[in-house]
Amino acid sequence: MTRPLHTVKGRHGIVTAPHYLAAQAGLGVLEDGGSAAQATITVAATLAVVYPHMTGIGGDGFWLIRESDGRLHGVHGVGAAAAKADLGLYAGAGHDVVPWRGPLAANTVAGTLSAWQAVLETEPSPLPLSRLLAPAIALAEEGVVVTAGHAAIAAAKGPELRVQGGAYASVFEPEGRPLREGDVLRQPALARTLRRLAEAGVVDFYDGALAVDVAADLAELGSPVSAADLAAHRASRPAPLSVATRAGRLYNSAPPTQGVASLLILALAERSGYAAPSGEDFAHVHALVEATKQAFLWRDVHCGDPAYMAQAAQDVLDDEALLDSMAAKIDPARALPWPQPSQAGDTCWFGAIDGKGQVVSAIQSTYFEFGSGLVLPRTGITWQNRGASFRLAQSGWNALKPGRVPFHTLNPALAELADGRVMAYGTMGGEGQPQTQAAVFSRHVWHGMDLQEAISAPRWLLGRTWGEDSTTLKIEDGFDEAVYAALAQAGHEVERVGPLTAMMGHAGALVRHPDGALEGATDPRSDGGVAAW
Repeated sequence: MTRPLHTVKGRHGIVTAPHYLAAQAGLGVLEDGGSAAQATITVAATLAVVYPHMTGIGGDGFWLIRESDGRLHGVHGVGAAAAKADLGLYAGAGHDVVPWRGPLAANTVAGTLSAWQAVLETEPSPLPLSRLLAPAIALAEEGVVVTAGHAAIAAAKGPELRVQGGAYASVFEPEGRPLREGDVLRQPALARTLRRLAEAGVVDFYDGALAVDVAADLAELGSPVSAADLAAHRASRPAPLSVATRAGRLYNSAPPTQGVASLLILALAERSGYAAPSGEDFAHVHALVEATKQAFLWRDVHCGDPAYMAQAAQDVLDDEALLDSMAAKIDPARALPWPQPSQAGDTCWFGAIDGKGQVVSAIQSTYFEFGSGLVLPRTGITWQNRGASFRLAQSGWNALKPGRVPFHTLNPALAELADGRVMAYGTMGGEGQPQTQAAVFSRHVWHGMDLQEAISAPRWLLGRTWGEDSTTLKIEDGFDEAVYAALAQAGHEVERVGPLTAMMGHAGALVRHPDGALEGATDPRSDGGVAAW
């Protein structure tokens, strides 16, 4: 499969993923009679093997599923802080912040496998788990060719990862150096783990023989996550968030994700008197950047573990007066000064639509590239560092407490458009996720841009991603020169970042038309592919 230059079309099924092998694997499930939801489990498992720098079964995951009859539901596989992960643990180790890497960064349960199980439980006639995991098992055993993107991250992050203990170096640097483009990555321990899951079921990871091995590895490496923490974990099914717009009703995941921010950006931009002639001009970029600032100001005070939120996210989205007041703060000509801190993180969004009309938007991650850097020797699992985002504070936003779930940048998007189309879309990129979602949606839906072009077109990013600490407005080459000048004149701190760059995330999108026609697109910034039939 080659990377598409144009929107891919189909009628019986379609899959998009940030690695072409994962898209191919998902399409195979559809061709075998599986549903879109089942196909995304195969995509998720395959990405854990072929895209290990971005995702894995040692992370968290979120699903939005729209059934063919219009019912829409969500699944959260998000792990909580371990019982031993309290302030005393970090104070005793001499830390005043949670480390980004290492065993004390691996302080939450991995929830993504519980999400797989919950998704499959909603399917009336699921294919066997052994069939869904077969492509991932084969690729882990036989090996996968390392891409340029993987090789670049491995080279850049190798020094901080190989010293964390565990099996990172033996798996990802088997010849004593980071894997290079064209090398073959083999993961026999992960293959055995996936085979065990196929035989014993996902529950084995949380309360079975596999859980014993996982807990033993974590304990030996110094992580606070225990067998009891694994056994206590459950996926949840919170109702998706939604907001009404002139284009249709938009959906996203509920807290602890930043899905509310993604919805707010589009709702506020629309309410602000948005009047951009196209998706490529100053008015377009400025309005969405300013809406982003208003959305992030609310998010960074209120959004996190819903058990600790004083204001429910859906209440905000339903409050017409509040939305109007937030939108009124957007100046169509001037930029709001922006010294705010930002969120980091990398991830994988993927989606599928089957011939019956089930539409799935899904996302999973180990947070940073290769997560905490801990690769468990017995199982080959790379453990996430999502809990590194916790604040070491007694109270307040995202304060560390045993059993508390951390704030999540992950958020899969879905839209029911007024003209009858259904759109699933999303991206990786931490702070950039809501912004890229807004760029893709607004270009395609508001301005009628071709789906693939809406993703391929140059993008922008307010704040930090991929290790960037600055809060500038980063913007790719490709806009008219007058746009850069107008943004700077309006007060934006513009930082030109060159041509298409992975800094802007790896986006994807799928659309189902009322007549059943399907369209899909992937990001030229990724190793992605769209598979259709």
